[in-house]
Amino acid sequence: MEAVLTGEFTAVQRLGKNKEIQVVWFKRDLRVSDHAPLTNAAAAGPTLPLYVFEPELWSSPDMSARHRWWVTESVRELREKLAQLGQPLVVRSGDIITVLEDIRSRCGTFVLWSHEETGNGQTYTRDRAVLAWCRSNGIRWNEIQQLGVIRRLKSRDRWSERWEETMGGALSRGPVRLPPLSLDVGDIPSSPLEFTPSSLHQRPGEEAAKQCLQSFLYHRGERYSGGISSPVSAAHHGSRLSPYLAWGNISMREVVQETRERQFGLRSAPPTTRGLWLRSLRAFDSRLHWHCHFIQKLESEPEIEFECFVRSLNEMRNQSGNEAYLHAWCNGTTGYPFVDACMRFLRATGWINFRMRAMLVSFAAYDLFLDWRLFAHFLAREFLDYEPGIHYPQIQMQSGTTGINTIRIYDPVKQGYDQDPSGDFVRRWVPELSLVPGAVVHEPWKLSPLEQREYGFEPGRAYPARVIDHLAAVRAARDTVSLFRRKMETKRSAQATLKKHGSRSRSRRRTRSQPNSTTHQFSLFGGFEE
Repeated sequence: MEAVLTGEFTAVQRLGKNKEIQVVWFKRDLRVSDHAPLTNAAAAGPTLPLYVFEPELWSSPDMSARHRWWVTESVRELREKLAQLGQPLVVRSGDIITVLEDIRSRCGTFVLWSHEETGNGQTYTRDRAVLAWCRSNGIRWNEIQQLGVIRRLKSRDRWSERWEETMGGALSRGPVRLPPLSLDVGDIPSSPLEFTPSSLHQRPGEEAAKQCLQSFLYHRGERYSGGISSPVSAAHHGSRLSPYLAWGNISMREVVQETRERQFGLRSAPPTTRGLWLRSLRAFDSRLHWHCHFIQKLESEPEIEFECFVRSLNEMRNQSGNEAYLHAWCNGTTGYPFVDACMRFLRATGWINFRMRAMLVSFAAYDLFLDWRLFAHFLAREFLDYEPGIHYPQIQMQSGTTGINTIRIYDPVKQGYDQDPSGDFVRRWVPELSLVPGAVVHEPWKLSPLEQREYGFEPGRAYPARVIDHLAAVRAARDTVSLFRRKMETKRSAQATLKKHGSRSRSRRRTRSQPNSTTHQFSLFGGFEE
C-alpha cells in the first residue's frame, strides 16, 4: 500500500523559510516521556512525529496479532498525547523508504530523528536501507541511544560502568508545545490479524506503563523476592513491566531511576515501614541490569537470531524435529499437567513468569530434544513482551547452545509440586483434570484404576498420555549435549563467545548519593523474572 502525505505545510512557512522539517520516526519507543529524539527535534524546528505500519515487518514469523493490538493501541494513545502538544502523530502504512521519499518530495530536505533499535533481522536490514537512502538524498539521520546497548562495541570491558552512566543520565522531559503542521495525519489502520484481548491481558500505552511501575514500587512489589517463582504469585508480585519496556511505552532509564529513588527513600524509613521492600527492590534492581546485557549480544552478533552462538552446535539437534512433539508442546497436550497448564496460561495471557518460561524451553530442548529454531518464533509470537535481543540469547542459553552456560534441565513434575502445591493452577488451566484432587494432579498417571474412574481421568482419552518419559529423555539429552561440548572445536568457539559476550562484572557499584544511577537485571525472553 503506497503511503501518501497530503496538505500544505503552511505552518512551516510561518516558522521561517530556512527551517527544515524535523521528522521523528517512532519505532519501539511509543511514548512522549524521556524521548530524546522528540525533545531534540522540537528544539531544532517544526516537528513531524511519524509512525509507519510496515506490512513486511508485520508479516514476519516472529510477529503476531497480539503484538499488533498492543502497538495499535499504543499508537492511538501516542497520537492523543502529541495532539495535546499541538501536533498529532502522523500515521502511514507502507514501506518506510516510500514514506520518507514522499515527505522529501513535498517538503524538501529534512532531518530524521529516531532511537537506535536492536531488533530482528528484518529491522536490521530495513535500517541499513534507510541509512543508504538518507546518504544518497542528503538527509541527516540522528539516531540516539535508547538503552544501555552500545553500537559498534569493541570490548565488553567496562560495559557495566558505561551502562550505569547511561541510566544515571538526566531524563528527557519532552517538548512543551509542538507547532501544528497543515497535513493529513492519516488513519490508524485496522489490523489484518484478528485478535480480541481478554481481561487477562495488560492494558497498553504510556499511562498504563507509569501506573504499572508505581503500583509495583509502592504496592505490589514487597514480596517480589519470594513471589516470582510461581505463576500464581508472580502474576501479582512481579513487576509486569516487560511489555511496556519491550515496546517502549516507558524508558528503561525512567524505571531504573524511579526504582533507585524508591530504595533511597526506604532506607530512611522505620523498619516497620520497610518490611521486605528493600530486599525485594534490591533483587529487582539487580535484574534490570541484565536486560541490556542480553540485548547487547544481539547488537554485537546479529547472526545469533539464526545460528547457535557456538556454530559447531548447529547440528547437535535435528532441525526437522518431531512434528508430533512440537504440536503437543505448542498446544499444551504433552501429558505433563504443569507443562501444559503453563503453556495454556501463556497462550491465553501473553505472559508467564521467568521460571516457567525456562521450564517450557527446557522441556522442549531436552525432554523433546527440539532444535531451538523450531520453536523460537512460536514463543516470540506468544510473548507480548517479545524483545529480540533478549529472546534469542535466552532461548539459546536454556537450550545449551551458548557453550558457556551451565546446562539447566527442569523436572516438570517437581516444578509442579514446588510452584503449584495445591494443584489449583493446573486444575484451572487443564480442565480435563479438574476432578483430580490435591497435588496428585501433577502425576495423574499414578492414580489407581478405581481413582481414575472416580475422577473421570482416562489416560490417553480426554487428557493425553505423556509424550515421553522425562528421566529417560533427559538422560539421553545430557549425553548428546556433553558429547558435543567436549569437542575441541566447541571448546575453542565457547572461549571466543565468552570473550565477546561474557559479563565482566561480578558486582556493580551503587552509592546512596546517587539514587538516579542504575543496576538491574532482566530475565528470560524480555520478561522480568516475575
